[in-house]
Amino acid sequence: MKTNTRNRIVEYVRENNQLRAHELARLLNISGTAIHKQLKSLINSGELEKIGRPPKVYYVLGSKNINKNISVDPALLREINANYLYISPTGESKNGWDGFLTWCEKTKQDPIKTANEYITTLNKFNKYKKDNLINGMPKMKNTFKNVYLDRLYYLDFYSIERFGKTKLGQMLLYAKQSQNTNLINQLIEQVRPKILKIIKQNAIDGVLFIPPAVKREVQFMKELEKQLALPIRALTVTKIKTEIVVPQKTLSKIEDRIENAKKTIIVDDRNAYKNILLIDDAVGSGATMNETAKQIKNSNLVNDEVIGLAITGSFKGFDVISEV
Repeated sequence: MKTNTRNRIVEYVRENNQLRAHELARLLNISGTAIHKQLKSLINSGELEKIGRPPKVYYVLGSKNINKNISVDPALLREINANYLYISPTGESKNGWDGFLTWCEKTKQDPIKTANEYITTLNKFNKYKKDNLINGMPKMKNTFKNVYLDRLYYLDFYSIERFGKTKLGQMLLYAKQSQNTNLINQLIEQVRPKILKIIKQNAIDGVLFIPPAVKREVQFMKELEKQLALPIRALTVTKIKTEIVVPQKTLSKIEDRIENAKKTIIVDDRNAYKNILLIDDAVGSGATMNETAKQIKNSNLVNDEVIGLAITGSFKGFDVISEV
């Protein structure tokens, strides 16, 4: 017969499918502090998981097969903790090794073998990085006859083979789709130092935030501009409203994306700049970045360079990112 508190909590959850902390405290006749201590321990061991957000948080059974005591090489563990993020179908996020184990359990893969394969894949894609930036210009020049950007960088790829979206890719997708302010803040906090470094190294004196195409209550790009609070001038840019809004993500042909960008993005700034940085969340075809750079140069707004920066970009030749 199960008598200790931990086992009783698990049994109560098993019998009821899900319970809240105060319900468990009442059933066990213990304090709120005591029940939360036990619940934290059970979550860390993988016996329970929590779903929902305060004030409505429920505890459910965790995956029994997830063994958090697997012996892992410390270097391997550091890499996965730094690079991996798992977001479940129900919207629960798990960072690092905890998330990687959950994904391996869901996909029925051996954690250690798969972890080594994950690091091998990461290293393959990291070869494209120099000083933690990915040069997007070779792909740009292979896509467009006339390229108006002088340079283009990604902070990371949107996704990698087999393992899907990168950590930044996951954060960006769900920050935009769920409009979760905590996730938006986490993402901005992570990319801010890199953006500031690029601005300093390239003597940027003007920045243009590519306006969003899809109407949302919370716009990620607006939040990014506000929270970065850059000490340089932001160029004025207008997103033209059309009778029927056609987001670029719905267009599969490069020609259609170019036409869309040309007729819906208007740079109406009249100041002069030395170097301008264009910032976008994700580069799909590259059409918006290139057409914006074309307008800037045709209007003689810049003396030296127009540099593009995307939080994420596609690995496969600027093919369409249709989710974000």
